[in-house]
Amino acid sequence: MNQMQQMLMQAQKMQRELAKAQNELAEKEFKITKAGMVEVTLKGNKTISSLVIDKDALDPENAEMLQEAIVMAINEGLEKIQKATDEIESKITGRTGFPF
Repeated sequence: MNQMQQMLMQAQKMQRELAKAQNELAEKEFKITKAGMVEVTLKGNKTISSLVIDKDALDPENAEMLQEAIVMAINEGLEKIQKATDEIESKITGRTGFPF
């Protein structure tokens, strides 16, 4: 087997491993709680699967703080998902942002 075929086989193997890891990540849940007011659960595919708002946080006087807590929780969840994605790519390919 020549060197080009070996490289191609190695690239295909990395693609399969990366796809498997990404599928597993897509199902993983990330729960973030902010200020005891909200709990947001995101899946690794960057979808929100749950949003729980404490009933005491629904006071109209808390509206701005509640909105900020929701945004902060979602952003933190997205950052955690990105970090997990980068770790997977780095582990399998040796770098992040690998173009497959």
